[in-house]
Amino acid sequence: MLSLRQCLRRQCRSHVPTHRRRHAPPTSHRPHSDAAASLEQIERTHSRLLQALERSVRKSDPSQTDIAAAKQLKSAKPVHDAWDRYQRTKNALLETIPLLQDPEMADLAASESADLITDLDHQLTHVFPAILRPPSETAHLSALIELKSGVGGSEASLFLAEMLRMYTRVAHQNAWTPTILASNDSDNGGIKDAILEVKGNGAYDALRWESGVHRVQRVPATEASGRVHTSTVAAVVLPLSDDPPSDGKDDDLFKLDDVRIEVMRARGAGGQHVNKTESAVRLTHMPTGITVSMQDERSQHQNRRRAFQVLRARLMDQKIIREQAERRATRKNLVRTADRSEKIRTYNYPQDRITDHRLGKGNMAWNDIMEGDGLMEFVQSLQDKHNVEVLEDRFADLEC
Repeated sequence: MLSLRQCLRRQCRSHVPTHRRRHAPPTSHRPHSDAAASLEQIERTHSRLLQALERSVRKSDPSQTDIAAAKQLKSAKPVHDAWDRYQRTKNALLETIPLLQDPEMADLAASESADLITDLDHQLTHVFPAILRPPSETAHLSALIELKSGVGGSEASLFLAEMLRMYTRVAHQNAWTPTILASNDSDNGGIKDAILEVKGNGAYDALRWESGVHRVQRVPATEASGRVHTSTVAAVVLPLSDDPPSDGKDDDLFKLDDVRIEVMRARGAGGQHVNKTESAVRLTHMPTGITVSMQDERSQHQNRRRAFQVLRARLMDQKIIREQAERRATRKNLVRTADRSEKIRTYNYPQDRITDHRLGKGNMAWNDIMEGDGLMEFVQSLQDKHNVEVLEDRFADLEC
């Protein structure tokens, strides 16, 4: 069977009698108009994206020969390739649309135009945004998750223990390595606070959306009247690099002279080493007032190392937030980010519904999040929302 391109070439070589076109039966359905309208709709929907890509192509001038320009051209190659492919696909569709009126070629042209429209939509929806969006500067970072029980007393500590198990399970599902660095158990079998290390590329970029207040609504086991109580757990997700923590020299994020180091006896119930040696360590970063205490390891050296690791993660988190705010302020295009004191998600046990308030939708069943893979669906939706904001920032950069 001949392809549409072969048919076009044959048509160019042979004259099609005009009387055949003149007496073609009229039809109320006009597929050529539908295809043209689809192209117009696609380009209107993604007009800013097309303008941004075209500006990006124009900015990389191939006539420049200096080293900086050469590097820029190399990085701009994917942009040029994507633009060229888009133009070729669009031109092919424009050539195909008139053939939809030809009775002999209409079926083949209809199939071809549908494929081309699908290809154009894919390029504008997926390929172009990925090219224009700058790569994540934190994609290589692991994560530290700090959990602290809030209102709700013992019920909050029980829910914190469930969240800790949830994050540990999610880490295993994504081939990350979870390690509980510190935990403070409560008397009822729950956990008052904990620090979970999640090591692996992409862990921070995925789990950072968990920062905020998590609210659970359910009937506590100790509630005799069956009333629903509301409890909260605060989560803070910090970036963690694979660089060894600085425990005896200056770091790129702090000077050792700015850190007050205190050692003391660990507190806790029994144990061979607890209360007998000064193994607990407390660090205070004096310029920021950040305090880190660590006592869960067996030796002072291990606790000191872990404490510096957490301190570095908190300072790196502050640096990332500060740089993001500065970039947005420079463009006077502030994008609202999640406040860590803000309620981000509600876990309603009686109604078997978990709602992420940043998405405004996406209710899921309790087990989908706590036992299944629903959390990563929330994470992906939040990442997609963030990507749109990043792309808006990119548009602003190109318009400057």
